Amino acid sequence: MKKFKIRASALGQIMTNDRSGKGMGETAKKYCELWAKEQLYARKKEIQTKYMDKGLIMEDNSIDFLAEKLGLGFVLKNEKFFENDYMTCTPDVITKDLIIDVKNSWDCFTFPLFAKQLENKDYYWQMQAYMILTGIQKSKLIYVLSDTPINLIEKEAFIYARNNGMECDNELIEVFKKKMTYTDITDEYKIKIFDIPKDEVESMIIERVAQCQSYINSLL
Repeated sequence: MKKFKIRASALGQIMTNDRSGKGMGETAKKYCELWAKEQLYARKKEIQTKYMDKGLIMEDNSIDFLAEKLGLGFVLKNEKFFENDYMTCTPDVITKDLIIDVKNSWDCFTFPLFAKQLENKDYYWQMQAYMILTGIQKSKLIYVLSDTPINLIEKEAFIYARNNGMECDNELIEVFKKKMTYTDITDEYKIKIFDIPKDEVESMIIERVAQCQSYINSLL
């Protein structure tokens, strides 16, 4: 079995602690168990949700939107893979002195318009891994309220119609389209930026990865 390395997007899961605040929490252990199963059976657990579908479909559009609104010039989604002995990542956008990660909110009610600070700690750890692996000291996690792709709008309308004994006609699809697109909203209400500086957490991550490796070894 290969050596355990943590993906940046999953780092927050293994950084959870037990009640003592020092040992691995149950979330961390469950992640290690899943990782070990994926290696043993040579199969990857696939997770797909409508929220992830929207994020993947709208990723390039959202990057273009942010590049224009933030004055970044011409930028492309990063495809470069980074790793060290403990972590791996592929950040969304890398500029000379900044890492940007883009999150597409499902709708205006999940868009964190009034949040004073980043509430999802998993994203904090993700950005720390990005900065450690790239050597860049600053990062921004940016939520975008983008229009929902038409195929997802139609799917939502169909599910609603089926659950309510209705027919999914063009009129119903238009109702959902109005709810799930935001051309009538000004751009200032479609971008929420969280600045995340680099913290001195690399030693904590290295220690936790080592704990995960020990736990995996004990499972085997």
